[in-house]
Amino acid sequence: MQAKIVLIPGDGVGPEVVQAARAVLDAVAKKGGHRFEFESCLMGGIAIDETGEALPKATLDAALSADAVLLGAVGGPKWDDPKAKTRPEMGLLAIRRGLGLYANLRPVRGYKELIASSPLKPERIEGVDLLVVRELTGGLYFGEKYRKDTPKGRLVVDTLEYHDFEIERIVRLSFEIARGRKKKLTSVDKANVLESSRLWREVTTTVAKDFSDVALEHQLVDSCAMRLVTAPGSFDVIVTENMFGDILSDEAAVLTGSLGMLPSASLGQGKLGLYEPIHGSAPDIAGKGIANPLGTILSAALLLRHSLGLESEAASVERAVETALARGARTRDLAADKPISTAGMGEAVLAALEP
Repeated sequence: MQAKIVLIPGDGVGPEVVQAARAVLDAVAKKGGHRFEFESCLMGGIAIDETGEALPKATLDAALSADAVLLGAVGGPKWDDPKAKTRPEMGLLAIRRGLGLYANLRPVRGYKELIASSPLKPERIEGVDLLVVRELTGGLYFGEKYRKDTPKGRLVVDTLEYHDFEIERIVRLSFEIARGRKKKLTSVDKANVLESSRLWREVTTTVAKDFSDVALEHQLVDSCAMRLVTAPGSFDVIVTENMFGDILSDEAAVLTGSLGMLPSASLGQGKLGLYEPIHGSAPDIAGKGIANPLGTILSAALLLRHSLGLESEAASVERAVETALARGARTRDLAADKPISTAGMGEAVLAALEP
């Protein structure tokens, strides 16, 4: 297979973890007789510094012509001024919109090798294998925002908007995914308070009629947050709106022992997808070679699976990560004693790749 992969290292630890993931992709290509062409592009804070834009047109054009995009992370204190007209995160929202990506898949696994790294009781983590499906195009992040002065003081407004079709397509995709897993879907909302959540629940209930083989449950977001840490094994696929999904999937990182372990895939109607770890740019450790690259390497596995259709290669990368952990490889976030470097963890995964 021949494929073009756009790399967006971004800011902070992004370049370090992307470099480790690229090495794994290169090894996969060599072993499988594939040809991967890579192109590195700017986005985020570094793009603002060099071009004045969080997402330069050249980067979006390259991504649109690619088979897949692998992203590191964007942002950092240097660009955190809330009054700034252009911020790094605007590039992330813009590229998702520009590529037509509406579904963010965030798998969460409880690795037995990392049970000691989680603050939760071992019996709560063992065997956990869930998937959070987060809607990407609507909600508070994209609704109208403004401030104004009123007789009572300054007023700020963030608008939470959803069209029914946006809800339907993400819910339908989630049902299809659940059908191929344990046939259980949990739809998370705040229907006791929010009108948008009431529509979400109505549309989900209607779509469920086409998936009679999948068990559907509705859950309020606050009780879901509690259940994620008290009974995570009770979940299979969780589907929810943009902000709820952002928060819940970060909370679920506690199940793996570190935010650095979690990958994600942002998908649309076609094969083109954007893949990234869910952690941020971690500017406090940038350049020190201690960041955990496994979330990015596992994101590369999702890239192989969803955009390139290379299921066996994707599974081999996931097994290599598990093997590396079983052999004792740990970055600083996973172990207080004798941690290895970012590059060292990448090399541990490469050594575990099956011949």
